[in-house]
Amino acid sequence: MTYVSEPARRTPLFGTYDIAVLGGGPAGIAAAAAAGALGRSVLLIERYGFLGGMGTAAGVTNFCGLHANVHGEIRQVVHGVADDLLRRIDRLGGLNPPHSIFGKTFAQAYDNASYKIAADGLLISRKVAILFHAFAAGVIMDGARIEALLIETKSGRQAVRAGLFIDCSGDGDLAAFAGAPFECGDDDGGMLYPTMMFRLNGVDAEAAGEAWKTIPALMDEAEKRGVRFPRKGAIVRPMLHSTEWRVNVTQLKSPNGLALDGTDARQLSAGEIEGRRQVRAFYEFLKENAPGFAQSYIIDIAPQLGIRETRRITGAYSLTREDVLTCASFPDSIGVNGWPIEAHVAGDVIWEWPDIPGSRGYNQLPYRMLLPRDVANLLVAGRCASMTHEGQSAARVSGACFVMGEAAGTAAHLALAGNRSPADIPVAQLQDLLARNGAFLGTDE
Repeated sequence: MTYVSEPARRTPLFGTYDIAVLGGGPAGIAAAAAAGALGRSVLLIERYGFLGGMGTAAGVTNFCGLHANVHGEIRQVVHGVADDLLRRIDRLGGLNPPHSIFGKTFAQAYDNASYKIAADGLLISRKVAILFHAFAAGVIMDGARIEALLIETKSGRQAVRAGLFIDCSGDGDLAAFAGAPFECGDDDGGMLYPTMMFRLNGVDAEAAGEAWKTIPALMDEAEKRGVRFPRKGAIVRPMLHSTEWRVNVTQLKSPNGLALDGTDARQLSAGEIEGRRQVRAFYEFLKENAPGFAQSYIIDIAPQLGIRETRRITGAYSLTREDVLTCASFPDSIGVNGWPIEAHVAGDVIWEWPDIPGSRGYNQLPYRMLLPRDVANLLVAGRCASMTHEGQSAARVSGACFVMGEAAGTAAHLALAGNRSPADIPVAQLQDLLARNGAFLGTDE
C-alpha cells in the first residue's frame, strides 16, 4: 500500500466538556439528553446536519423495540428520554399510532422532519451543545485514557477534550481509534445486510389496502416468471398521511457476496449507487403490479444506506441470541429490549421470537455491555455495544439504543461525580437514578 507523510500540526481545541458524545442517533440523543439533564456540560458530535441516526439519515422512519409482548399484552417498555422525544414528535403532528408487526408486537412510524426538529428541541432544552458536520478522525491517548477526540469539520481539524467519552457512532469509530477490542460479523465475518430505504407519494391507499401482505405474494408470482429481487418479502407501509408510504426491500452486498462493509469507503460508495438502482427497479415493479401504486412517485431516497452492523466492541459482557430468546435477566439491568432476532441474511430476513405469549417478551440489558476493555474513560452505546452477531440483530434497533444511551449518559455523570471510572460506579446507584428519571428496568415482572 502506498502512503504519504503528513507534516506535524498543532490542532486547535474546539472545547473542553464534562462529556463528549459521538453520534446523534437514538443512543447519542439519549446519552446527551440524560447527561445534560443531570447538569453536565455535554457536546454531541454528529456527522450530518440533523439528528436521528439511521432513523433519519437512512430513512427508517419507524421506531422498533419500544414495545414488547408481555404475556400476550403488547405495551411500551422503553421510557425515560424516549418518552420526552415521543411527546415532542407527537406535538409536531409527526407520530403515527403504533402498528402491528406479525401480530406479535408494535412498531411506531414518524415523520422524518418532525423527528429532526423534536430531537433539536429536546437537546437544547437540556442545554446540550451540538456540533453538526463533524467526523471523528482519531484520538490522543494518555495511557488507557482518551485525552482528546480529533474531529474533521468544515472549519478544519479540531480537538475536543472531555472527562468522559461516549461512543454512539454505530460503527464504534471512537472505540476503535482508542484501541478497544472489537468484533465484526459472525464467525466468517459476515454482517447483517444493509438496505437502501425510500418513500413514495401519490399512493391510492384504498386501492393499496394491506399492501404489506399482498406485495410479497406479487413478488413470489413474479419470481416464477423469472423476475429477481434483492431479497424475499417487502415492508411497504403507510406514513401518517395515507398517500405517503415507506419501502424497505433492497439489500446490498460486497463483491464477495457477503454483506457490504459499512466501514469501507469504497464499498459504501458502490453500495449507494447500487442501492439507488435497486430502488428504481422495485419502484417500477410496484407501479406495474401493485394496486394503488400506478400513480405513485418517489419523493425521497434516503441520504445514506441503512447500515445494520459493523464493529461491535468486546465488552465486559456480550448479549447473546439465547439472552434474547429466553428473555434473560441480569443483576445490572439498565432497561430492556423487546425486539426479536431479526437476521438480514443473504436474500432474506429471518425472524426468531421468544415464546409469545408465554413469556414476558423482553430481555434485560446489562450495564456491562456498555463497558469496553482497555479504555478507562469510555462508554459505548447503541448497535456497536458489546453483543454477539445474533444478539446484535435484536438489540441494534432504536428502542434498545435509547435504553443504552440513557444509561451511558447517566453512568458518565455518576463516574464524574464519584471520580471513578465507569466500570467502578455503584450499579445500584445507576439503576436508582435511571428509575427515578422514568426508565423501565424490567425488574418488576
